[in-house]
Amino acid sequence: MKKQQSESEYLSQYDIGKYPRPSVTADIVAFVIRSVENENYKMDSVSKLSILLVKRAVHPFRDCWALPGGFLRPDETVENCALREVTEEAGITPVSLMPVGVFSEPGRDPRGWVISHAFASIISEESVRQVGGDDASDAEWFDIRFERGEDGNSCLSLEYGDTKLRAVLREEETHFSQTSFRVLESGGLAFDHARIIATALTALREGARNYETLFDFLPERFTLTELQKVQETIMNIQVLPANFRRKVSDYVVETDEYTQGAGHRPAKLYRRK
Repeated sequence: MKKQQSESEYLSQYDIGKYPRPSVTADIVAFVIRSVENENYKMDSVSKLSILLVKRAVHPFRDCWALPGGFLRPDETVENCALREVTEEAGITPVSLMPVGVFSEPGRDPRGWVISHAFASIISEESVRQVGGDDASDAEWFDIRFERGEDGNSCLSLEYGDTKLRAVLREEETHFSQTSFRVLESGGLAFDHARIIATALTALREGARNYETLFDFLPERFTLTELQKVQETIMNIQVLPANFRRKVSDYVVETDEYTQGAGHRPAKLYRRK
């Protein structure tokens, strides 16, 4: 009877190089809700949902806008890679990451076989810094809109100052509550990052619809008006205050605290249940 190999013997003879191996990257869709002064100074500030983009300083897609990200090192996880890259390229270290998906379509990167693990994160407005570095020549927060047109295609609009990007995507299928997209026009975005952004924003909106992701944009104590504004900003909708307060009541706990120094009547503060 032939003696079976032990696992150590098997591994000592195993040649990992006999199978082709891809490069692995991590990309981050970092969201923030920014307060922008209203053109009418008598009205409250306007809330805008924004994402961080970096302008590539090297080929491929040099001078195109892209998500923060880079190649995985042998001594780190993809989560560590994502945190390192966004810190190096934009001076921001997210507190936590939400997996968006694995993007492995052949040909997605002209350099070769590259698989991307994409993550989403929510950055507080106070911690936002615009610092470019590494293989990025610039880093800016772009206001984002994503809407379905009459032709059934969806338009992803990104705007920072005079810079306007417009990508067109087609919704393909939804499995396990996650929608996938096909890019019809990249709109000046590098690689397949329009697809990654659309996927991340769709997941964020789904979480906002169920109230789960709303709290990540707010401090520990918040008003119901602030919470409602977050949902409206993410989903690009308007909600009747009475309906919102009724539906969100199962997710919040009333505190004994009130807002201070706001220049108007103090509002009750709540916390997440």
